[in-house]
Amino acid sequence: MSLKPLEHDRKYGELDQVLRAYLGQAADDTDDTRSAALDAYLRHTWHTRPWAIAIAEQQLREYAENPPGRLRLRLGEFYPVPDVGLPDEEIQDWLRRLADHLRRSLENGDVPPPATPRTHWEWQARFPELAQFLGGWFSQDMPDEFPDHDAAMTDYARTTDPSLVARLIGELHELLALSLEESDYALALAELGMEVDPPAPYAPSAWLALLAERLEG
Repeated sequence: MSLKPLEHDRKYGELDQVLRAYLGQAADDTDDTRSAALDAYLRHTWHTRPWAIAIAEQQLREYAENPPGRLRLRLGEFYPVPDVGLPDEEIQDWLRRLADHLRRSLENGDVPPPATPRTHWEWQARFPELAQFLGGWFSQDMPDEFPDHDAAMTDYARTTDPSLVARLIGELHELLALSLEESDYALALAELGMEVDPPAPYAPSAWLALLAERLEG
């Protein structure tokens, strides 16, 4: 039988967060340097859940030292490491390497400074409600579900708990505070799940500002 949610989270919950950060990214960590994916995980987690880094280090090391045996593989009672582009025989050493990097980060206070998100995982982790809003209300199906962008926004505001709407407004202001180029705001919208263009004649940043203003109103 497969892992139950409680058992999964106790044994692998934070390990899963680390490895999800590698989806679409190169697992090119060396003994001396961290990959962009691990930097993204540390940059976000140090500033939101610093205590979780120690849990990730422990879970990575325990998994590397005690990989699932044949019976657990056959029963499905194990955490399947996502495909990160490494041969199976290199996975254990790589997991140990990640655990070593996390430990050094904790012991040395090596905290990546705040920066614009640089990976898909980091965009989603830093702006979760904005990702829910854009991915849920502005997917490629939006033109079939709503007459226009304003109608989609109104539906979100009408059907969503006010505390989540307030969180979205805060994330909109945080994204605008990054002061990105318009092309980078377009990339951010795509990374956060938007599959349609902003309404004419608005540039991405202008539309984000308009959203914040109307939701606040």
